[in-house]
Amino acid sequence: MENSVMEDPVEKNDTDREVEGVETTLPERTLKERQVSWAKLGRVDSLNMEAGIVSNAGHSHNSTVDWKTTLFLAFQSVGVIYGDIGTSPLYVFSSTFPDKIHNKDDILGVLSLIIYTLMLSPMMKYVCIVLRANDNGNGGTFALYSLICRYAKVSLIPNHQAEDRELSNYRLDTPSNQLRRAQKIKEKLEKSKVAQVMLLLVTILGCSMVIGDGILTPSISVLSAVSGIKQSAKALDQNAVVGISVVILILLFSAEQFGTDKVGYSFAPIIILWFSFIAGIGLYNIFKYDIGILRAFNPKYIVDYFQRNHKHAWVSLGGVVLCITGTEAMFADLGHFSVRSIQISFSCIVFPSLICAYSGQAAYLTKFPDHVADTFYKSIPGPLYWPTFVVAVGASIIASQAMISGAFAIISQSLSLGCFPRVKVVHTSAKYEGQVYIPELNYMIMTASVIVTIAFRTTVQIGNAYGIAVVAVMFITTNLVTLIMLVIWKTSIWWIAMFYLVFGSMEAVYLSSVLSKFVQGGYLPIAFSLVLMTIMGLWHYVHKERYMFELRNKVSSDFMRDLAMNPNINRVPGIGLLYSELVQGIPPIFPHFISNIPSIHSVLVFVSIKSVPISKVAMEERYLFRQVEPRDYRMFRCVVRYGYNDAMEGPEEFEHQLVEHLKEFIRHEHYVLEGAPTETTTAQQLEAGSIMHSGLLKDGKIRGAASSTVHTELSCLQENNSPGVSSGSIHLAPTSRSANSSGCINSRSIQGAEDEIQFIQKAKDYGVVYLLGETEVAAEQNSSLVKKIVVNYMYYFLRRNFRQGEKIMSIPRSRLLRVGMLYEV
Repeated sequence: MENSVMEDPVEKNDTDREVEGVETTLPERTLKERQVSWAKLGRVDSLNMEAGIVSNAGHSHNSTVDWKTTLFLAFQSVGVIYGDIGTSPLYVFSSTFPDKIHNKDDILGVLSLIIYTLMLSPMMKYVCIVLRANDNGNGGTFALYSLICRYAKVSLIPNHQAEDRELSNYRLDTPSNQLRRAQKIKEKLEKSKVAQVMLLLVTILGCSMVIGDGILTPSISVLSAVSGIKQSAKALDQNAVVGISVVILILLFSAEQFGTDKVGYSFAPIIILWFSFIAGIGLYNIFKYDIGILRAFNPKYIVDYFQRNHKHAWVSLGGVVLCITGTEAMFADLGHFSVRSIQISFSCIVFPSLICAYSGQAAYLTKFPDHVADTFYKSIPGPLYWPTFVVAVGASIIASQAMISGAFAIISQSLSLGCFPRVKVVHTSAKYEGQVYIPELNYMIMTASVIVTIAFRTTVQIGNAYGIAVVAVMFITTNLVTLIMLVIWKTSIWWIAMFYLVFGSMEAVYLSSVLSKFVQGGYLPIAFSLVLMTIMGLWHYVHKERYMFELRNKVSSDFMRDLAMNPNINRVPGIGLLYSELVQGIPPIFPHFISNIPSIHSVLVFVSIKSVPISKVAMEERYLFRQVEPRDYRMFRCVVRYGYNDAMEGPEEFEHQLVEHLKEFIRHEHYVLEGAPTETTTAQQLEAGSIMHSGLLKDGKIRGAASSTVHTELSCLQENNSPGVSSGSIHLAPTSRSANSSGCINSRSIQGAEDEIQFIQKAKDYGVVYLLGETEVAAEQNSSLVKKIVVNYMYYFLRRNFRQGEKIMSIPRSRLLRVGMLYEV
């Protein structure tokens, strides 16, 4: 097991002193093990103490639920996840045979390819394997990266803290000594800066491709659905189809502000109806035209197809792969549902419906091969044409909406990684976590999608671009899951080799095929990805350099002592919150504030907003405090931890939560400082002290059956007539407490804590002021020309054209104080 000791790289003083030799406690350890460690300390680290209050409130999405709930989630998942893959029958055959069908046997070969592609990728890879690689019930490229970051220190920003491993959602299993392979890979990842950069770039590339998918899905889905109107309205040409598609796209993006909860979840019946239509029409065509088409389940026809067509067969794979568009959504949208519900919905509804639909179209094409350009609408029986057309348009809109929401989620998660400029993130559902709306991104995607629709006009070229985005994301997922198998799951090397050989080689072949159509539209997602990767990579680079500047220039303990003795520094009533990204020490912006405004609030908190590599952080585990010396100056450091799916509270709620947690910290810290544990400290006293950490005490009140020791100490307090202590209410020190000869807590300790708490409350009543540094970032004079261009121009442009910090945190302008400072990185 590895010892994790928080240590300040530059300064080590009373403010930041860490306890040497204390082993990191893992979540599965019992509370008794934890209290023994505390008992040995002369000075308990306050951050560790706060981290000990674990709520165990975080529950995985994959917890056992009853079948009724699972089936209901399976029904809902159909409306959110499968719109994209469900509308693929609109354009797969036309994209596979862009010219015409030269040999009727090719229809059998292509259908066989479609069947086995659906079996291998969505069914075997995602439903059976990848869904298990979730991060506390959350899926997607970013979730995979976060999971890896928890098990290996591969993040480029050095803000790791031992306390983070105490979070109830962290669920960390250290690789066992028996499986040395996992430990060696982990060590190599942590030591190799190149590997860490490459891992981040691969993650960013996957995120960029998903965003590109969000641009292309609305274009190809809506355009292919609307094109069916030409079957009955002969007077309409392609210009009219494009115009109608553009109108629908604008309306679709305008509705995004209402959120997935209102737009997507109510559409499950429409998608169910869509799958019923395509399955029923497919079965009708199979029995009417050619039931022998079912011979395609024999993979021999795939071999025959390649032997007959050679290079043309390989090129046609770019159309075949469109049958699995939207597969990644099964994993990316896992956070809204559960593994079992998605497995049921795909296996029982989606997969059989798609097999029937493609088989029916193939049977129709054996009789009418000239209709391949518009197979779907041509194969619909006459009476069902208009109902199918209406449902097809509705399904294409739903498919588009799901991928757009996925792009929003990706950007929201990228923000917590420091990989994207600040944008406004609106959480649209209080019931379903992770559903967000980003106004700026919505209009950017809408503009790009409309331009693509007008420029390409048909689904063939859009399909060429679409295939690259789809396969690239799948291939990246395969690589990340393989790494998880090696480091985290510690799977047998033979199973890992089989997984990578089967799925990696299949996706590599498909990727080579779609890349061959680079000039015919395939350049589009690559261009989108390059632009997005440049923005994300550049922003993350400067974000890391800013953090390193603060780490190198943090305030020394001598400065803080001199500040306390300086008579020219005034203390004004109220609470000041000074923001910084630094999780260790005092940021360099603080002395800059003092030099410009020689006054400090009566209570000052250095706040660091930190993103941890988990999806959600329980509220009672979010705030970590430490007091800054000298203690009577009432200055504190606070690390506020958020998961990548957590929404930041409004200023009123944030202030309330921070102050309440600060009061609890003061109460705990005051008892610790009243006196170190003596040799007479009994096991019973330690057990009583640990009750606050075990969760039996909440807000000072006994929550459940307490031990007899608690009742004994309660009686002692009442005998001492301790102020502020009533029957049934008690605040205990964690482990070390000042006690009288009979083992009772000193009443002065309680009174002193309550006085401090009242002081904090009075300061809050005066008002809370937010102190933000208006930091300008510039490259050092001796930097290279490339770095100067990146930092002084490109980063500057992005920063000026996106939102500033106070807008993201919704800080009231009337309570905002800013001071400028230059960071030379």
